[in-house]
Amino acid sequence: MRSTFLGAATLTAAAILTLAQLAPAHADGIGVKDPKDLAHGVDLRSVQVEHKARSIVVTTTHTDLRPSFRTGASGSVFLDTDPSDPGPEYVFAGGYFMGTDYQLLAIEGFAGTREGTPVDGSYVMRIDYDRDHVRMRIAREALGSPDEVRVAVKVAGSRPDGGNTRRDWLGEPRSFTEWVAQ
Repeated sequence: MRSTFLGAATLTAAAILTLAQLAPAHADGIGVKDPKDLAHGVDLRSVQVEHKARSIVVTTTHTDLRPSFRTGASGSVFLDTDPSDPGPEYVFAGGYFMGTDYQLLAIEGFAGTREGTPVDGSYVMRIDYDRDHVRMRIAREALGSPDEVRVAVKVAGSRPDGGNTRRDWLGEPRSFTEWVAQ
């Protein structure tokens, strides 16, 4: 009886190990919170970075996104893909209101979007006004298939009465999240 029990336990353990190896790999990811510190609907509240097998997904959450162009809401996600080269190599920039556009650019450091070179590859940005989310998906191949990535996020918006543009960085200006490995 004892050998039957041990044999069954061994078979069960072997089956569990086999199934565990067949289970899909999970992407590494991080989530970072940001305080409510901007009196504008684009106020950045959190950033989630997922480094999946085929893509990098960055999701930002805001206070109260609106589809109106009068908000002037926009954002830039700076992507650092090379640990040996300080600063970002890419920026994903776009407006966060209806009718605007977005683009992925190759840059050197925190250069402005006017100084970047458009990147060929698959990337998309979706805005969910009901959930106050902006989701950017970038094919890893478009970024040179990096082993790890980290991001710095800046958002901005203007007052509808023609007031000054307000900016909000995730953490300190030009500071990055931790590295996220694939």
